[in-house]
Amino acid sequence: VTHNLLSMVPAGAQVICLSDMYGTINSPNFPEPYPKESEVRWNISVPDGFQIRLYFLHFDLEPSYLCEYDYVKVEANGEELAVFCGREDSDTEQVPGEQVMSSPRSSFSVSFRSDFSNEERFLGFESHYSAVDVDECRDRNDEDLACDHFCHNYIGGYYCSCRYGYLLHSDNRTCRVECSDNVYTERSGVLSSSDFPNPYPKSSDCLYHIELEDGFLLSLEFDDTFDIEDHPDVTCPYDYVKIQAGEKVYGPFCGDRPPGKIQTESNKVQVFFHSDNSGENIGWRLSYTSSGRSPCPVPVKPLYGKLDPVQIQYSFKDHVLVSCDPGYRLIRDGEELEHFQIECQKDGSWNSFVPLCEIVDCGTPGEVAMGDVIFESSSNSTLFGSIIQYICRESMYQIHPKINSMYTCGEKGEWTNSEHGTKTPTCLPACGEPSQPFPAQIKRIVGGRSTVPGLFPWQVLLTVEDMSRVPEDRWFGSGALLSESWVLTAAHVLRSQRRGATVVPVAPEHVRVYLGLHDVRAKQNATNRSVEQVILHPHFDPRNYNNDIALVKLSQAVPVGELVRPICLPPPQGKDRPQSPQLNTLGLVAGWGISNPNASVAYVKLPVVAQEECKASYASRSINYNITDNMFCAGFYEGGRDTCLGDSGGAFVMEEPGSGRWVAQGLVSWGGPEECGSQRVYGVYTRVANYADWLQSQLGTGPWW
Repeated sequence: VTHNLLSMVPAGAQVICLSDMYGTINSPNFPEPYPKESEVRWNISVPDGFQIRLYFLHFDLEPSYLCEYDYVKVEANGEELAVFCGREDSDTEQVPGEQVMSSPRSSFSVSFRSDFSNEERFLGFESHYSAVDVDECRDRNDEDLACDHFCHNYIGGYYCSCRYGYLLHSDNRTCRVECSDNVYTERSGVLSSSDFPNPYPKSSDCLYHIELEDGFLLSLEFDDTFDIEDHPDVTCPYDYVKIQAGEKVYGPFCGDRPPGKIQTESNKVQVFFHSDNSGENIGWRLSYTSSGRSPCPVPVKPLYGKLDPVQIQYSFKDHVLVSCDPGYRLIRDGEELEHFQIECQKDGSWNSFVPLCEIVDCGTPGEVAMGDVIFESSSNSTLFGSIIQYICRESMYQIHPKINSMYTCGEKGEWTNSEHGTKTPTCLPACGEPSQPFPAQIKRIVGGRSTVPGLFPWQVLLTVEDMSRVPEDRWFGSGALLSESWVLTAAHVLRSQRRGATVVPVAPEHVRVYLGLHDVRAKQNATNRSVEQVILHPHFDPRNYNNDIALVKLSQAVPVGELVRPICLPPPQGKDRPQSPQLNTLGLVAGWGISNPNASVAYVKLPVVAQEECKASYASRSINYNITDNMFCAGFYEGGRDTCLGDSGGAFVMEEPGSGRWVAQGLVSWGGPEECGSQRVYGVYTRVANYADWLQSQLGTGPWW
């Protein structure tokens, strides 16, 4: 009698009373994993005068120290006989194994408990009990009636059972296997009798099918370990293995000597194995391989290519991958292929010819405005490995980014630079290079020194005219050209003056930019542009002019020439870099002058004032001025009209040591309320180097750095 508790009781403590003379006790769900948080108790009782014997056929519980988690407990008459858990014995755990437990009297209790979790899938246990007075299983000596696997005794008789995976034969004692659905379709493999190298099951008929695609031929070879029950006088009367390949039959085979290698002429083979109800032989194992009926000729690799794998012989279904050397591409029927594979067919031919490998051609290099391409080879080759160089046509332009400008035709068919990848460089105007040289010595001249056209080619005039307002808004300022499309200036120049304390930029349509201008009276003849966008620094404070910096994007790029050229920007401030500009260094400021709007451009050379002196000079004024680290002062202690020469937003430029480039270190920002040029009234400039990150976020990388 078998009691499957899963459908009988819910989770939690359950008590099952058993009074049959024999029976089976399984964990819940067996042979499936048992549930968590389960507790079941079986109370077994038989008539007085009988003894109960209990043993386990399968035991697989969660292991734990002293069986704290899951366990099976066996008790008799209130006395604990054993506690089991785990899968094998250890210092702190015990499994029942093959031991048989006997009750001292006519009752037994078996308790099973599982905790709240299991780390693995544990199948639980299967156990049997019986009331016995004589143990037929132990005392029987008749081999013909003995159980093949397990013998279970009960009063007046016994019964047999089999290990997991076996079936009980109709003779009720032999254990057989179901082994007639074995199908092998791989090109090679191994098959064997059940349980090899342990004794194979009795009373079994096993059929193995090897089925390959038409075009293959199968070969079979048995292992040296070969042991099938035989007879000295009769050929394989008991157990045997037999092979059928097409119409041909090999065998039967038995004994302890394997047959030789069997080379069939078929793509399908059946291996039949029969065993009777006796014997303890270990069986057999064979390996099978396959080959093509007709081999294919060894293919010839393409010039500048390779084949993989390279073999002495190729047979049916063998594949060969065709690829080209770096710098070559695979071509078949005029079409480029990323990869190609040929296959050996059953008639001994390849399914396709081997394609060609042609050298990669990168084609005509990309054009660069204001630039040319120079080929290394006299033939202007564009094939793999060819080298070109980009150069700018005019000295006022330079390659950007600053790379070696050498490009090589790469294996992927792209012109590639070691630093810039496949991106084509550009020719951008070189910054900070006047078209006219500065005088060797610039003396201080009151009111500034007149310039010649091209000396300050970055100087631009900004005019703001809003005729829609009453009264009309009209003013002007200066700026510095950064590129063909961008102008740098002070934020206060382009802040709307009708917005109170709020910071709103002037509408772009009200701004005009004049470039290459020398005499403002001739501005109508100068190059000019409308404006697409005005960008004020987001933290510009109109109360103290902190962060007084802005950008203007022109609606149309301006051509660079002798009179129009960009200025450079200073590098970002850093821990290892001194503050820029440095104390007592000299810079130039140019402009048309606030009081003389009709004059030509003039310039002056001014020294950078110590930051402490700058702050002290403005601290002495009646109004409290805030000199921040984003500002610096320049000018002479005694004053002079030349300190007021620059127009708002114009650049304070300095020559960079070494390179000779001119860099915009400051922007004309503000000054004290005293008359322009008074003693100890310095000009205050925006420190441009402090805004390198903001400028880069707006402009990206460019030749201005």
